[in-house]
Amino acid sequence: AMFFQVDANSPVPIYEQIADQLVYVVATGDLAPGDPVPSVRELAVHLGVNPNTVVRAYQQLELIGVLEPVRGQKMVVAEDAAKRCK
Repeated sequence: AMFFQVDANSPVPIYEQIADQLVYVVATGDLAPGDPVPSVRELAVHLGVNPNTVVRAYQQLELIGVLEPVRGQKMVVAEDAAKRCK
């Protein structure tokens, strides 16, 4: 499920838009702990943005404990992410 949309004309940086939307879907329970998020490449292609932009969003979310990497290269929703997102 791709619920992401970005607005290139928004004053909010694209990576922040991506991060905010992910926080939102986690807070609402649309993504549960352990659920994988789209790969960097997948999401970059879907949004038509540079993969580095997605990497930056994911890194930010990893820092605040919303996402965690699993073996391989998938990022998944962290165990207590919903608490952090609300």
